[in-house]
This record gives sequence, C-alpha cells and structure tokens, in this order.
Amino acid sequence: MRVDRDRLWRRLMTMAEVGPGVAGGSNRQALSDEDRDGRNLFIEWAEAAGCTSEFDEIGNLFVRRPGSDPERAPVLVGSHLDTQPTGGRFDGVYGVLGGLEVIETLNDEGIELAAPLEVAVWTNEEGSRFQHSMMGSAVWAGLLSLDEARALVDVDGISVGEELDRHGWAGNRPAAPSEYGATFELHIEQGPILESEALEIGVVTAVQGLRWYTLELFGHPAHAGPTPMDDRRDPARALGAVISDVYAMAAEFAPWARATFAMFRSEPVSPNTVPERIACSLDLRHPDGDVLQTMDERLGAIVAAHCGAHGVESAITVDNDSPPVQFDETCTAAVESAVVGLGFSHQRMVSGAGHDACYVARHAPTSMIFVPCDDGLSHNEAENISPDQAERGASVLLNAVLEVAR
Repeated sequence: MRVDRDRLWRRLMTMAEVGPGVAGGSNRQALSDEDRDGRNLFIEWAEAAGCTSEFDEIGNLFVRRPGSDPERAPVLVGSHLDTQPTGGRFDGVYGVLGGLEVIETLNDEGIELAAPLEVAVWTNEEGSRFQHSMMGSAVWAGLLSLDEARALVDVDGISVGEELDRHGWAGNRPAAPSEYGATFELHIEQGPILESEALEIGVVTAVQGLRWYTLELFGHPAHAGPTPMDDRRDPARALGAVISDVYAMAAEFAPWARATFAMFRSEPVSPNTVPERIACSLDLRHPDGDVLQTMDERLGAIVAAHCGAHGVESAITVDNDSPPVQFDETCTAAVESAVVGLGFSHQRMVSGAGHDACYVARHAPTSMIFVPCDDGLSHNEAENISPDQAERGASVLLNAVLEVAR
C-alpha cells in the first residue's frame, strides 16, 4: 500500500507557513503562539479524520484512531511540531504529518485495525527555547520530573509551566508511560549518508548517546592594554586550549565521535577588558556508551589541566545526558519488511541525532525510519526533501504499522 503523496506534501507545505522563517523555513519554537497555531491546525486535520485528541500534563498531544479491539495495546507513531528558531520544513513535522497520512490512507481504504493507532506530538523536542531537548518525552519516560520541566525558563524568564497554562495544554492525562504494542518515528536523516550512497530509506537500529554541558571558566578582569599577557588570568586563553584538545579527542574517536561548542558568552561585555567569566555549551556524542563515558572523563581532565595552567577556575555542568539506545528488533524487522515489500533501496543505520524515540524506547518496542535530505542539511532553513521522498518514508511507515497492528 502507498500513501497519498500529494495530500501529504500539501499539508507539509501548509504547516511550513505556520510560523514562517525568514529564508524559506519555519520558526515554531516550543510553546510559542506559532507552536499553538501549528498544533491547532494538526488537531483540526486529525479530528476531521475521525480522531480524538488529548493532552498530557506536560503538553504532549496524542490523537487517536480507534481499533476494533479496544483492549489491544495501541500502536504509536509521531514526532514533534516545534522547530529551531531558523528551522526547516521537515524536521519533526514530517513524522507527525506522516503519521496522520497513515490514518488518512487507512480511512480511504476502509481498513479497520485491531489495535488503536495514536499519533504523538511531543513537547519541546528541539530544546532551543527551553533548554532540555526531548523535554516532553523525557517527562513521559520518567527521566525528568514534571516540576523540573515546568520550571524551565527561556531567555526572557518565561517558564514552561506558564506557557502550558496559557495555552491550556497542561492536560489531565498523566505524563507517564502507557502500554504500546509498537512505536515508530518517521524522520529526515539530518545527515549525508543515505544521499551519498543513493539509498531511499534508512532502517534505524540505534541512536548514539549525547551529553550536553555548560562550561564556565572564571578569570580575573583586567585592562586589555596595560596588563602583560603572562600576568593575566584569562579564561579565553584557557578555553582556546580546551577547544583544541576536545576537537583532537573527537578525531581520536572517529568516525562516530562528535564535539560541538556553541553559545559563547563573556562577562563583562567589553572589548578592552580581560573577561571575568566565559561560558559556552558543549555537545559530545558517540554511539558507544563506554566511549562516551571516556570522552566525559577526558573532558574533565582537559579542562582542569588548561585552567590550572592559566590560573583560571572552572565549572562543568551536565545539562542533558541521553545514553545510546538500541531499538527493538521486532519493530526494526517490521520496518525492513515494509521497505523490501515496497522495493526501496535501504540500509540499516545508526542515528547521529537524538529523537523522542530514544526515550519512548525505554518503555515500548520502538524503531525509526529515515529518508534522505538534501546535502544532509538540517536545523537550517534550507533543509529539504522531495515529494517522492516524503511519500516513500510515509508508505514504509504505513506498511510497518499494518504489519504490527493487524
């Protein structure tokens, strides 16, 4: 069976205009008015397709198509609708609207499944406005408390709890795992592997682990002119050495290691004063949990060594710790069977990015489906896939759901 390519594409393009970006992408940051408008549009489409909708306590949205056996554990699909500030048109939203398209196709064909089918819209997957990525699924999975999540604030001091209450999204459904027979997340690859190897589908077997850190280096403010270089306690000098050594460490653990520094801030904000404090974020990733732990320990040693050499104090805070995830083989086999049945070229692969499926997989059999994206580009307004690529991935999702739900 194949989904309706044109309907799926039309909805993807319509949703992209909700919170349009400045360069062709989308800007629907979590719990913003634009996020509200996108969710309302999705609910409108889902309810027109015969689904009911419900929010849990952290604002995760679930729409449900009933099955013939209400006692049967549902099948769950979905992703997220929030975007980066300069996000693309497909990251997350493709998995949500692909799930809705599965429901629409089942309706078109008059197919009643034994199992109910739910589509999830997880809250604040991106973690850009409120800095805990995959926040909604983390609360659902019990890895982040509801109170901690509601207390998170954005740069303007507005909290998650305030925004949930403003939109009426703090639902009565518990933000806690319920039984699912199988779960699938459809997503763009966000990397170059499928495109470079001219493959149509990625059957995702695992997700590499990630840790987000805040690094803070504390020096002594001094005048940039009179103070000799060797008499300074300069956190910028120590940070430069730290960055160099962390990148060297990533090269040592190639090809899967990742290290990304960002969000640099200095105090005081002055061009002619040695900073008193410099802070930045660091994202470390690797699919092997032991290697990721080794990188963590090496990071501590690198920071201590260079700060000590330059008379600088330091603090390292772990903001997010998502261990590597191995997906369920039965769900993975259902995806692979769907791909083979449809005749698409494919390979099994590990995801380099984190997804809500990582947390869902702790409580339910889970797998993911990737389609290639142009130049492997994501978190960028130029992010792109074709209508045919969108249809292929959603058709794989449809047939995987049919296999497990029947």
